[in-house]
Amino acid sequence: MSLVQKDLEYIWHPYTQHKTAKPPIVIVKGKGASLWDENGKEYIDAIASWWVNPFGHSNKYIADQIYKQLTSLEHVLLGGFTHPPAVNLAERLLSILPKNQNKVFFSDNGSTSVEVAIKAALQFFYNKNEKRTTIVAFEDAFHGDTFAAMAASGISFYTMAFQGMFIDVVRIPVPVPGKEQESYEALENVLTEHQCAAFIFEVLIQGAGGMKMYEPECLDKLIEICQRHQVLTIADEVMTGFGRTGKLFGCDYLKTQPDVLCLSKALTAGTIPMAITTFSKTVFDGFYSDDINKALFHGHTFTGNPTGCAAALASLDLLLSKDMQDNISRIHQSHLEFKKRLESHPRVHTVRVRGVILALEVSSQQKESYYGNLRNNLYDFFLKHGVMLRPIGNIVYILPPYIITQEQLTVVYSTIEKALNEVV
Repeated sequence: MSLVQKDLEYIWHPYTQHKTAKPPIVIVKGKGASLWDENGKEYIDAIASWWVNPFGHSNKYIADQIYKQLTSLEHVLLGGFTHPPAVNLAERLLSILPKNQNKVFFSDNGSTSVEVAIKAALQFFYNKNEKRTTIVAFEDAFHGDTFAAMAASGISFYTMAFQGMFIDVVRIPVPVPGKEQESYEALENVLTEHQCAAFIFEVLIQGAGGMKMYEPECLDKLIEICQRHQVLTIADEVMTGFGRTGKLFGCDYLKTQPDVLCLSKALTAGTIPMAITTFSKTVFDGFYSDDINKALFHGHTFTGNPTGCAAALASLDLLLSKDMQDNISRIHQSHLEFKKRLESHPRVHTVRVRGVILALEVSSQQKESYYGNLRNNLYDFFLKHGVMLRPIGNIVYILPPYIITQEQLTVVYSTIEKALNEVV
């Protein structure tokens, strides 16, 4: 059997209806912003492989640091033990996060970082003998696929099979331009009418919800409303963290900081699954007690894995370098220039840019489904032309590795323009 045939025989792929899906493409090599399939065809990875790979594939510096760690201590449990990579990563990360962040909790992926945050928020009030069981989230949010994270998510086909089984979640509109006041008033009403523990949000950009973007001033206002009602705020920076918005973190645009941050994806540059949830001192102190029952009883087998921590430390080295910061600025400026070109295109409804993320909404006569024909036709066209892009309905977005060359960006841009003319 071929590798594809074996894959179809043995593997259940994510987000895939196997009866109707096309066979997967076999990728055998990656370098920089490029991937190669088993037939030698090259693809430009214009979405950093689901947003995890900012420094390119097969990055030698990160690989060397991982190898060095593997040959000294590959893993040790974090329950009752610690190790230098975990301590060093926690210290270094807290030095660049918002100043109110005080403690680091390790887990495995973006979903679990959110799961930890929501559990901690609910137990924070339980420990104070306050009954607060409602979580507030945005409409069309996506926070992951574990149960609490899924409950907070608002994209229905991810969650419809589990309705009636979730924790209590109430949704408010995203404060996109024109809906700011509606969002503020909805939050005020929800916090007045429900016993709310926390408000969770994707910072400035809703990823899987279609790369919807809203302004920092709006988020500041929403956080201030929560603070007035003594409701915790959870910033989901799984997608936006580590430079994606043009600053190190989306929260760096804010004047008012959240209580909790969720981090993953670019944390280890696509090498080893790892996530982090950080907490303010106020939240941590809500668990600090002589009563063992007030501890946060949550953990994962690979919590704080030393090799993952080594990868994250190497990633921070690269992220904070002048060259990488210059690359982020270069990509942002290139996106702004491409945005000007697209704005007059008859098949483009809107274009938005924040940092290294560009999203364009393709004009359509009807509401496009998440995996509808337009999306699938665009996806196939991009792959045929050697560009890896995964449209969300009628939204085409670029979120490239920071090391993508200008020549590669030009190919991505021209391929999108060609698709607009030939597919739409």
